[in-house]
Amino acid sequence: QMQLMESGGGLVQPGGSLRLSCAFSVSVVGIIGWHRQTPGNERELVAQTASGGRARYADFVKGRFTISIDNAKRMVYLQMDSLKPEDTGVYYCFVRQDPFDRIYWGRGTQVTVSS
Repeated sequence: QMQLMESGGGLVQPGGSLRLSCAFSVSVVGIIGWHRQTPGNERELVAQTASGGRARYADFVKGRFTISIDNAKRMVYLQMDSLKPEDTGVYYCFVRQDPFDRIYWGRGTQVTVSS
């Protein structure tokens, strides 16, 4: 059973950086990444990657966020730079696991960008 645990959220000033981490309990065969839910909006994709594949980013984070994975440690990271107030929200780690495309979610970590 896949379990995901995020960490690394917090309060940061505009223009600052945070690194989110997500520990996963079972090796990923499929897609792993991050969604977020900003105030008043639905959950949306931020970034994702597949084993051996290229990363995919939402347009609103291209050039600012970087996703990386360490399979040996069973960790996925989201490096967030040049943060903006509109990046404020709850960030969720997710996995879409083959072969049945079952989706797993972490509980989320709060990111607040404010001066």
